[in-house]
Amino acid sequence: MAQQARGIRTRRAALEAAASLFAERGYEACTISEVLARAGVTKGALYFHFDSKEALARGVLEEQVSVDGVAPQSTKLQEWVDTGMLLAHRLPKDPLLRAGARLALDPMTQHLASTGPWAEWTEVSSGMLAEAKARGEVLPHVDPYITARFVVGAWTGVQVISEVTTGLADLSEQISILFRHILPGLASPAILLQLDTAPDRGARLIAEAERRAAEAAEASGTAQTRDAAETDEAGEPADADIVKA
Repeated sequence: MAQQARGIRTRRAALEAAASLFAERGYEACTISEVLARAGVTKGALYFHFDSKEALARGVLEEQVSVDGVAPQSTKLQEWVDTGMLLAHRLPKDPLLRAGARLALDPMTQHLASTGPWAEWTEVSSGMLAEAKARGEVLPHVDPYITARFVVGAWTGVQVISEVTTGLADLSEQISILFRHILPGLASPAILLQLDTAPDRGARLIAEAERRAAEAAEASGTAQTRDAAETDEAGEPADADIVKA
């Protein structure tokens, strides 16, 4: 078990080191030696998980698609919006996401991305839109897959322009504008009025998730303390009986 945990840590360290270098300098300029130095792992440990620089790039791209942090909402369409707003908030700060965005547009690694994050994001987005349509939240003419493919492309275009013009500093604001422009053509009127597409939506979702995690950890710690106290209290009479005996 300890060896498995160590392997997971080694793999993660290698991925994060490679991602930070890919994000900073691009795929071609990076070397395995630099990844080893930044990750602080041995060549043997690295090659156990990734046998080449291309394998590292593929590993980084596989980390791009996630709906972690997308909490259940009153509408599925809000969850779909939240997925895009969370990604916009995270991408500027997360080396893995920034590296994936750069690799997806790098001519040296586009062959890896062609069946990677864009296709996966399209499938995730299409599934969420299909469920929203089944609930009556989306207009009848909307095709979930075609719409998802278009929005993933538009999101990527906004991200590229934001990267070039502001270093992603305005990405959340620009993705908010994107949603405000496309949602009137997708959402049922009653649902459209409920949707939160504010630029700080992603930041608020992250803060709420962190608050819930902190409360859960506190509740768990309180429960453990109470259980330990109850165990001690339950043990006292038995000890007293032994002494009396």
